[in-house]
Amino acid sequence: QGQLVESGGGLVQAGGSLRLSCVASGRTFSSDAMGWFRQVPGKEREFVAAIGWSGGRTYYADSVKGRFFISRRNAKNTVYLQMNSLKPEDTAVYYCAADRSFNTIVLTRTPGYWGQGTQVTVSS
Repeated sequence: QGQLVESGGGLVQAGGSLRLSCVASGRTFSSDAMGWFRQVPGKEREFVAAIGWSGGRTYYADSVKGRFFISRRNAKNTVYLQMNSLKPEDTAVYYCAADRSFNTIVLTRTPGYWGQGTQVTVSS
């Protein structure tokens, strides 16, 4: 069993920045690929970013490329999502995810582990 807990969400004005954190526990997440997804009411969950187990491999959705940056610190069992130049359309609940396979997160978008989500609201 494993658990992912997100934090760092909140209300920010357009153009501002937020950093989300996701702390993992209960299993060896340092060997997992990690990712971030987001969801707004009435829409499917959307892939945002992924990072390989060592941090050397990353992948981003086109909508956030150049504005969002994913990183991790395995010694702290934590993955981060630095979000810059935020737009109102970035408003969503952001979910942390983990899976043994980087491609599962990026291609199938069905990771084995999910966090409970943290709300990000960007005002115009």
